[in-house]
Amino acid sequence: MANQKSENKNIDWLAIEQDPRFQTLHREKTRFLYGMMVLALLFFFALPISTAYFQDFLKIKIWGVINVGLLFALSQFVVAWLIAIIYVKRANQDFDAQAQAIVQDYSK
Repeated sequence: MANQKSENKNIDWLAIEQDPRFQTLHREKTRFLYGMMVLALLFFFALPISTAYFQDFLKIKIWGVINVGLLFALSQFVVAWLIAIIYVKRANQDFDAQAQAIVQDYSK
């Protein structure tokens, strides 16, 4: 850990910030994150909106005491985990590799 901190001191962070590759990376990552956030918010707010306006639909029995509303509420957890998994995959495959390449170029 101490070795990594000493390596970080030798990186020209201001030059990285000006690098067009970094700016492109930042733009792509921001666009991806805002897209994921919009999808998540739409899905998450669909539950309280549907409980207010679509109660008859949510009351439809699927199996025993399990209804559409319960499945939709539980799906919120699944969607949250899927968003996390999608982000981690994308970060590991694209964002982290690009960032590491840029940092390597500016290490002194």
